[in-house]
Order: sequence, then C-alpha cells, then structure tokens
Amino acid sequence: MKPKLFLITPPFTQLNTPYPATAYIKGFLNTKGIESVQADLGIEVILKLFSKEGLGELFEFAGKNLEGASDNSKRIFALQEEYVKTIDSVIAFLQGKNPTLALQICQEDYLPEASRFAQLEELDWAFGSMGTQDKAKHLATLYLEDISDFIVECVDANFGFSRYAERLGRSANSFDELYEALQQEPTYIDTILLSILKERIATVQPSLFLISVPFPGNLYSAFRCAQWVKQYHPEIKVSMGGGFPNTELRSLSDARVFEFFDFITLDDGEVPIEELINAVTSSVSSRAESRDEKYYKRTFLLENGEVIYKNNSTKADYKQSQVGTPDYSDLLLDKYISVIEIVNPMHRMWSDGRWNKLTMAHGCYWGKCTFCDISLDYIKVYEPVAASLLCDRMEEMIAQTGENGFHFVDEAAPPALMRALALEILRRKLSVTWWTNIRFEKSFSQDLCLLLKASGCIAVSGGLEVASDRLLKLIDKGVTVEQVARVTRNFTEAGIMVHAYLMYGYPTQTVQETVDSLEMVRQLFEAGILQSGFWHQFAMTAHSPVGMYPEKFGAVKENETIGTFANNDINYKDKTGIDHDKFSFGLKKSLFNFMHGICFDYELQEWFDFKIPKTKIAPDFIFDALLDDGSLNVKPTAKIVWLGGKPSVEHFTKTKKGNSWEMMSLTFHDKKESFTIQTNKQEGEWLVTMLQKIAVANTKTYSFQELKADFELNFEDFELFWYSKPINTLRGFGLLVL
Repeated sequence: MKPKLFLITPPFTQLNTPYPATAYIKGFLNTKGIESVQADLGIEVILKLFSKEGLGELFEFAGKNLEGASDNSKRIFALQEEYVKTIDSVIAFLQGKNPTLALQICQEDYLPEASRFAQLEELDWAFGSMGTQDKAKHLATLYLEDISDFIVECVDANFGFSRYAERLGRSANSFDELYEALQQEPTYIDTILLSILKERIATVQPSLFLISVPFPGNLYSAFRCAQWVKQYHPEIKVSMGGGFPNTELRSLSDARVFEFFDFITLDDGEVPIEELINAVTSSVSSRAESRDEKYYKRTFLLENGEVIYKNNSTKADYKQSQVGTPDYSDLLLDKYISVIEIVNPMHRMWSDGRWNKLTMAHGCYWGKCTFCDISLDYIKVYEPVAASLLCDRMEEMIAQTGENGFHFVDEAAPPALMRALALEILRRKLSVTWWTNIRFEKSFSQDLCLLLKASGCIAVSGGLEVASDRLLKLIDKGVTVEQVARVTRNFTEAGIMVHAYLMYGYPTQTVQETVDSLEMVRQLFEAGILQSGFWHQFAMTAHSPVGMYPEKFGAVKENETIGTFANNDINYKDKTGIDHDKFSFGLKKSLFNFMHGICFDYELQEWFDFKIPKTKIAPDFIFDALLDDGSLNVKPTAKIVWLGGKPSVEHFTKTKKGNSWEMMSLTFHDKKESFTIQTNKQEGEWLVTMLQKIAVANTKTYSFQELKADFELNFEDFELFWYSKPINTLRGFGLLVL
C-alpha cells in the first residue's frame, strides 16, 4: 500500500509567509516519489475568522460574553457593522490585491478605531517618510489588532496572531496544565481550526499525519489537531516534529502525550519520516511482517504503556545536496497577509512581504557561543550547500512561487559561502532580493559587502549580544565591539541594513556593564552604522554550555528536577544577585528612540527611574574604532572581481616638454553615472583585456598574484600601477578585492 502524507503547520506562526518546515519535507518526499499534501492551518483559520461571515459569527458569539467587558471591547462591539463591512476589503488590501484602498485608509475616516489607534499620534513622526501604501498597511494592522484584543477579552483568551495558547507551551516541565486544557470543550478558535481540519482530512485521506511544531505558540493547537484525528480517524498515524520537540522534548517521559501522538521525532526530519513510512506501511501491509523489528530514527513512541526512545535505524542522515528543493505547492501563497506591526526596520521585514525560505548551510560554522544550544545536532552538525546548487534551488522556487525574495534562515551564514552565492547569482544574472543572519566577523570587508549588495542582499541580522569585550569573550562570540563597529560600517556603506540582537542579564554581567553596553549601542546608532536592534533578556537553556556547566559562568541552577514533558529553560540565580528585569523598559525605550535617530544627547540616566552609574565608555569610542581601517595590503590569494561593464576606448597623444606618448581614455557607464579614467596606451590595453577576464560573469576567478604575474610579463612594478589614480577610481566603481 502506497502511503499518503498530510503535513501541517498548526496555528499560529506568521501571517505574511508560510513557515518552511513542511515545504522542506515535501521537497524531500518528492525526491523519493512519496505523495504528500501540506497546509498552513494558521493562515486558513485567520482567513476564515477575519472575513465578513467570520466576523459576523464572532460578534454574535461574543454578545453573550460582554458582561464586565472593558469600554474598549464595548466600543468595538458597538461598531461591529463597520468592522463586518470593511473586513474583506482590508484583508484583500493586505494581500496586495486592492492597492487603491490605501488612499481611503489614510484619510482616517474609513476604518473603525479602538484603543490600538491611541498610539498613532506618537507614531506620526515615524511615518513622515513613509509612503501611502505603508502607512495604510500600518493603520490596517492596528485595525486587526483591535479585533484581536476584542477576541482575547470576549471570545478566546489564548488568541494571538503569531502564537496561540503560548503560555501552555512555554517551560511546561509538566504536561498537566496542557492535558487539562485539552480535556475542556474546544474553544471558539478551536472549532474553526477543527472544521478546516475535518474538510482537509476528508479530502486528503492520509495514512500518516505529520504536524510540525516550530514554537511554543503552535503546541496547543497541534495537540488539538492530533486529538481530533485520534478521535475520528484512529486508523491514521500521527507524528510530531519541528523546533519545539527538538529543543524542549528531548527527555519526554509522560505517557499521556501518546494519547494524542503515535510518534515524536527529533532533529532533521528526513530519515525519521522515511523510517516512519516504512514502519507504518509494513504494519498495514502484512501481519507477518509487522512481527519483524521496525526501524526508527530519533523517535519517541509508546511500548507496553511506557515512553521509549528508539534510534535503531542504521540509515545516515541525508546530505544537504540530497534533500531536494523546498516545495511550496498546496500552500495559499497569494492569500498571506503583509502587516506592519511596529516601526522597527528588521521586524518589519519579518512581517511584511512573502519570502521564500532557504538554508545556505546546516548548523553553525562557528558553534561556540556559550548561550546557544550548540550541543544539539541542528547547530552542531555543520554542512554547507554548494553555491551552484543553492542557485538551482532559488531558480526552481522562483518558477514555482512567482516570488524572487529569499530569507536564508541560517544560524549564521558563512561569509565564504555568501561570497560564492553572490558571485553565482551575478553570473546567472538573477534578479533576487535576499537577507540572512550572520556573525559580525572581520571577513565582511568593504568589498565583500559591495559584492553582496550587488547580488541583491538588502539586510543582515547578527548578534552583538552584550556590547562589552569581557562578556563577548565569556560568551565566546569571537568578535570585539570595535570589530562589530567596522563590519556594521561596511554593510551600511554598501547600502545593506544591519539589525543587531542585543542581550542583557548574562550571568556575572554587572550594572556597570549593562550601562556601558547601552552606551556602545547609543554610539553605534549615532554613527549611523546600525539601523535596527532588539534587546533580549538572557535565558538559560539546558543544551547550551551555560546550562550544562552554570558554575563556570557564575550561575547556580535553582531546580535540578527533570520534568516529564518539556525541558529546556532553566531557572537559575546569578551570583551577583542583580535584578536584571528592571533594566528592560529603559533599554527598550532608549533603543526605540535611537532607531528613529533621536535622543542621542540624553544622559543615559534619563532612560531609567532608578539610579545607574555613569558610563565608563569614552564618548568617541566607536568613532575612534572606525578610524582604524586596517592595512592597505592585499593578500596574494585575494580574488579580484570586476562588477562593471566594458569601457568605450579613445586614443590620444599627450605632449609635454617636447616629448609625446600615446594615451588611452576609458569611459565606463554604471547604473547611476558615467566616469572616465586615463592611462598610457600599453597599460590601458592590458587593463581592458584584464577587466574582461575578471568580469563577474566569468566562471574562472583570478587572484591578485595572478594579475600581478600577468602584468609583470610586460611591465614593471604592478603595485605602483595597482595603487595609481585610475585603479583607485575603478575600486570605487566595482573593482573588488575579495
């Protein structure tokens, strides 16, 4: 019997683009000729709920629960006809199908307004440079958030656009609370979800139902889906995989979980799913075969009433070159909703527009940061994908989805692979837009950043974490604050936006270091070399070096008890005894202002309502760091690449003090302007020939040493020529040293 698989992402992850896990697995199953159907039930629930019919039913249901409701909810309920009238048009606008509606939305008498619009006056200045479409998107987002607030208060307290009942999934050492919630009648949102699931199961008729759970906010609805299938289709086997079980369920022992799921798999899903298909198919096809031993890869299941972990398969995990191209078919790609939630440039990219998701490399090439889960395979096992194969996959995905935007979802994209990918994109003349996560390491030179920009890179995000050299060393980040400053400058000057992940509350971090870290961040924004950032409070996790050996980092675990369900976040005490929570508001408020280019002259004390020490960082620390440009020397092995076109050439004779010599004038045209350089005829002819050889369109790349050797076959002193005015001009227009 040929298996049929149904892969879902349960509510809720993102409104603007599908989470890629099911697309990755479907792409792999295609390489094996295994039939599968995928669905993002999150967007399907949202579209059903946020529709004329859906809102009408919602308000009817909510009418019974208005007693004791806030004035805000009563206002929304009173305006229900306005919401029902406008909802379909607003959703179509946010799907990109109704752009003219922006003009009406921006007049601010079209949408009904509740409490979310109270913040509008404060944000007006932030939208000064924003176009009509973007402002309308933001207003439409506030309108949806008003309805969301109403749902939370009057219909379903667990609702949230990018998470559902997240509280039940966060640090759930015990399964008790979630199990109890699942014994209750389905909520209003659950009933919408289950009605969609019922239709899908009837249409697909799968033999294996795979639920990907990337985050705590998907966990409750994953269990609801599994519960419904177990109740009404007990013949269908149900399995869970994804980011949540990979990090949280590694020590699972509660047998009640298997009332809902038959299997829970860990880490890379390809081989575990392949073995599940074999196990499920063999048990259906023949009773005799079912007595044979079944093989599983990193899989929890129930045997004789006990949870056991089976990893008896001898199959090795697939190489990244073997897993196929992510396949987005079946997903409602034209129905996703682009929103602008907050005026943070990088968060906006996450929630606005649709991105094809790809991975440059499995795992992290650095793999040392002490706060990170580096003991787990998804980070520990590093394996890059060849640039040519990445470009093949990009071209396939563009053809399938009609979208040429890519978000590379790497832990940290390797600079050498980014360089190879950029060269391949330029060779193939692909017009793409892409962004990724990086480490701020010194190999991101000015020229590499220019190459990345030329290939379509528009943004990078990276961990500055704690902007203190002592703590960066303790974290084993492998960077210094000065280095980060120079790298962010290189990206910014190339026209690539930079977002920094910032951290506070790392074990042994002093109040002085928190203040100094804020001062570093202030200077980075004031220098204009950082455009976006976000402060996260440090959380200790079980699979990080800090979690495994807290005493090395000046921390003490509060609770050693291993739970029977989720185990990842660890409660701990910092030996310094500092209450890091109290810094949260001031750090975030200051950052919000810095991102909008204001309040750089405020004393740091003004951001906090408690006494803080003065910063010990010199006021020009970052400015001085940017003055040190490093050596001008070029490594012999450096690759020399020309991004520009072929020049038009004119010959002329130059005469001085009775001597004449032949000269060449080379005129180049780039996208913005034209410019001319002059050289003597012989060197000019060599240069024209060499520019053709080192043009980015060519497969072969030439090193500095090779150029030097070629030049010195006919001329003397390549260095003198290389640092001359004509070459210096070309360096500013796309002659890159990589």
